[in-house]
Amino acid sequence: MAKEEKSFKVLTVGEVAQRSGVAVSALHFYEAKGLIKSERNAGNQRRYPRHVLRRVAIIKTAQQLGISLRSIQEAFMALPADRCPSSEDWALLAAKWRTDLDDRIQRLLRMKNQMDQCIGCGCLSIEQCPLRNPMDRLAEEGPGARLLQ
Repeated sequence: MAKEEKSFKVLTVGEVAQRSGVAVSALHFYEAKGLIKSERNAGNQRRYPRHVLRRVAIIKTAQQLGISLRSIQEAFMALPADRCPSSEDWALLAAKWRTDLDDRIQRLLRMKNQMDQCIGCGCLSIEQCPLRNPMDRLAEEGPGARLLQ
């Protein structure tokens, strides 16, 4: 009975992929990055605890918000690895990322509002461009498209 109980609590990589909507290769990648963990059975096949589904959901949500895997990885270090992240855990992660998201939104809004002033010319070194090159500061770094290097 204990074996049946334990097998009910673990999932194969295919089951995790199907339930989470994430490709098997992505799950392997997440595991290589230390974002999720599996154990190996006697046949050397990966077995994931059921709570890995919550971690994968957090990873997917964070990525949709534009949060880097490195930031996700750092945030996961604060979570216990042996249980399902709780709503309190999510609240802590969300609070940590909220400031960065607010800053990014403000930066994007400023860029969006300034875009009309230079969208037609495509020049990245014009002196008047307040969006990409105010006061022609990039000219001091040398010739060519400095932002592309």
